[in-house]
Amino acid sequence: MKKKFLCTILCISMAASMLVGCGAKSDSTDSGSGTAEEGTAADQEASQDTGAETPADSEADSGNSYEQYAGTTIHVAAIETAYGSEMWQEVAEAFTAETGVEVELTTDKNLEDVIGPSMQGGEYPDFIHLATGREAGLTEQFIKGNMISEVTDVLSMTIPGETVVVSDKIAKGFTDTSLTNPYGDGKTYLAPMFYSPCGLFYNAGLLKEKGWEVPTTWDEMWELGDKAKEEDIYLFTYPTAGYFDTFLYALMYSAGGPEFFDKATHYEEGIWETPEATACFDIIAKLATYTNPITPAQANDQDFTQNQQLVLDNKAIFMPNGTWIVGEMAEAPRADGFEWGMMALPAVKSGEDCYSYTWFEQSWIPAGAENQDAAKLFMSFLYSDTACEIFAKSGAIQPIVDIADKLEGDNVMFYSIYDNGVKPAMGNFAAFNAIPGVEVRTVFLEPVNSLVSGGITEDDWIKDVISASDQMRENLK
Repeated sequence: MKKKFLCTILCISMAASMLVGCGAKSDSTDSGSGTAEEGTAADQEASQDTGAETPADSEADSGNSYEQYAGTTIHVAAIETAYGSEMWQEVAEAFTAETGVEVELTTDKNLEDVIGPSMQGGEYPDFIHLATGREAGLTEQFIKGNMISEVTDVLSMTIPGETVVVSDKIAKGFTDTSLTNPYGDGKTYLAPMFYSPCGLFYNAGLLKEKGWEVPTTWDEMWELGDKAKEEDIYLFTYPTAGYFDTFLYALMYSAGGPEFFDKATHYEEGIWETPEATACFDIIAKLATYTNPITPAQANDQDFTQNQQLVLDNKAIFMPNGTWIVGEMAEAPRADGFEWGMMALPAVKSGEDCYSYTWFEQSWIPAGAENQDAAKLFMSFLYSDTACEIFAKSGAIQPIVDIADKLEGDNVMFYSIYDNGVKPAMGNFAAFNAIPGVEVRTVFLEPVNSLVSGGITEDDWIKDVISASDQMRENLK
C-alpha cells in the first residue's frame, strides 16, 4: 500500500512540473453558456465563418447539434466501485449516440495505479471520476497542485438531449460546498456525483429480536452498548478509519452546529480546545472502547468488507457507512432475520439536533486534459434523465431534484432520512498547501485505529490535532 502511495505521489509531482511553465490551468475555450437563444441558419453559418461562436452557442443554436465535436474522442477514467463498471459503459454509449463524441473508457478498482503512469508522461484523461477521501489521495493532490480545471460554466450548459441547464437539475446546496469549490473563491472545480446519506447502518432485525430501542442520544448509545456486551456483541465497528470522515463531520454539526463546523474545518485558532471539540473527542474515544477489537487489523482497502461482515453476523451492531453498502454486501452471508437499518448520529444531548452527513463523489477535468470542451459536454450529460436512469439501475443516485420520488426498496428509507427531523451535514476540511507528513486523513481519521488498539490516548490525539491544525491554518489556500 505504501508503495502504491509513493508511486502516485511521484506521478503527481512529475505531472505538476510539466504544467509549471504554462500556469496552473489551461486556457480552454469556454463551453459553458448553453443558454443562447436560437438563431437562424444564416446566423450560425456567419458566426462559424468569423470564429466568433463558442461551442455552447453552436450547441444551443443548432438544436442540440454537435458538429463542432466531429471526430473527437475523449478519454474517460472512472473508479469502479460497488456500483460496477457496466453503467459507465452504458452511459458512454448513450452520450455518443446523443452527441457523436466517441468515448474511450477506463474503469478500475485501483484507478490511481492505472492512470498514474500515463499522467507521469504528461498524458491526462479528459475526464476523471474519482472522489476525495481515498487512501492514495490522488484527487487531493490535484486540488493542492491547482491542476484541476474550473467547471463553473458547466452549470449553465444545456444538457445534451434536453432543454434545461445543469444547474436546474442539481439539487440545492451540492455546488456550494468545499467538496466542489475547494478554494473558497465561489468557483466550481469538481462536479457533484453519486450521493449517499451517511449514518450508522445496522441489523434492524437484531434490535427487534432483542427488544432494543434505536438510541437517539449518546447516553442511550452507551446503555445499549452495555446491554449488548452482556451477550458478547460489540456496539461498534467501522470498515476503515477513512469512514470516520462522514462520522466526524456529522458529529461536529451535532456538537456545535454549522458555525462550529465551519470554524473547525478552517482550522480556527483554539477551536480544538472548545467544549464542542471536547465533546467530539470524548465521544469518539469512548466509542473506541465499545468497538470490536478485531476492527483495526481489518481496516484497510483489502479487508474492509470483513469489518462490514461483523454487522451482518451480529458481532457488532453499528458501523458508519453509506447507501452503497447494500450493493457492496449483496452476496455476503448474514444472520437469520437480517434487515438493513440506518440512523443518523445520536444527539449529543437530549432534545438537540441529529445529523446525517450527505456524502457524494466528485468528477473533474485535469488542467492538462486535451479535450476540455468535449469533457465538459460529457460532464453535463451525466445529469440528464437518460444518464440518471442508467446510474440508478446500479444503485448510483445522482443529486438531482426530486430523485427520491423515483426510488424503491431500501433506498426509499435511506433517502428519506431527512424527512423526519434529521438535518443534513455537508462540507469537509478546507484545502491547504502541501505539508510533508500532514494530511486530513492521517491527522483526524487514522488515529482512531490506535485509539481502538490502545496505541495512543485521547490526549495524545488532541495534541497532534492542535499541532497539525496550526500548520494547516498557516498554509490555507
